[in-house]
Amino acid sequence: MRHPCCIPIVSILLITGLLTGFSALGTSMPSAMAATDSMAERMLLYQRSNGGWPQPGGDAIDYKKPLTPAQQKRLLDEKGWLDTTIDDAATTREINYLVTAFRTTQHEAYRQAAERGIRYLLTAQQPNGGWGQFYPDSSKYRKHITYNDNAMINVLWVMKHVVDGTNDFNGVDKKLIPEARQAVNRGIDCILHTQFVQHGILTAWCAQHDHITLKPAGARAFELPSLSGSETVGIVTFLLVIEHPSAEVKRAIRAATTWLESVKLTGIATKTIIDPNQPKGKDVVVVQDPASTIWARFYDLETNKPFFCGRDGVKKYALADIENERRAGYGWYGTWPARLLSKDYPKWEKKWGTD
Repeated sequence: MRHPCCIPIVSILLITGLLTGFSALGTSMPSAMAATDSMAERMLLYQRSNGGWPQPGGDAIDYKKPLTPAQQKRLLDEKGWLDTTIDDAATTREINYLVTAFRTTQHEAYRQAAERGIRYLLTAQQPNGGWGQFYPDSSKYRKHITYNDNAMINVLWVMKHVVDGTNDFNGVDKKLIPEARQAVNRGIDCILHTQFVQHGILTAWCAQHDHITLKPAGARAFELPSLSGSETVGIVTFLLVIEHPSAEVKRAIRAATTWLESVKLTGIATKTIIDPNQPKGKDVVVVQDPASTIWARFYDLETNKPFFCGRDGVKKYALADIENERRAGYGWYGTWPARLLSKDYPKWEKKWGTD
């Protein structure tokens, strides 16, 4: 949902947007200026004044598609909107692209836009060390620490690249490095403090955690507090790259991988089938498959039993018990931990498992 800023766009922002968006606006750049990248040019137009980007959903942002003059004007008019987010890889996706676009074109506007995005992320970090789904919007579940779809982990990867100068981030302002390093350390502390203790045993993480209590929290009606078979993988994968991990980080990794191993589901798989009786002519069913190993997206906080939930918000324990729209429209099962458990974690254990 978009939130228009109460302060109108000042003329200097309009001028800046026009100067940095010549190519996207269909105006040729002066020959003395650097080469341009059409996708990067569109990213400049979508970037809000606070440095972040809006959610890809809704208007379904597609940076590969040219923008009409009317769309370009609308984006300039929306510069001051406060709908910026890290959901669906928004903001982190653009920063990652822009730093590479700067390396290949040496177009200064791309580097500056990426740096504004990084500063936005630094500002958006909460006192608890986490990131909410949206910033500055903190309504409803938007303020929760958001691991959902790797939102916070995507931010931590950006910060780590800033610190290490990897993935083309060596071109950004070196003055950002100390702040990014501090952001990474605070983010790791948040991860350690949100790992769920179940009956005295350290386990995994929820897709969202309350920004005050740090306990598992719900989001949309069908996203109840739970332990996640998906988001936990993204978190652990990030922790694995920490050089000289502390005893606390090692403990967190080992506890989470042990939990993931304990909740794997063998002998079943999901299958998409054609069903003319369903609204969109298809359904997803659970079938027997002796060769399959999968994980559930959501596990009960007390029992580790997989569960499913429709838009009524009622927990069910069989996929067939929720409505078709949610049953076929959400990733309830997956193989997310497979590579982590079979390759990445054993490799890490070999390197750091001496104590």
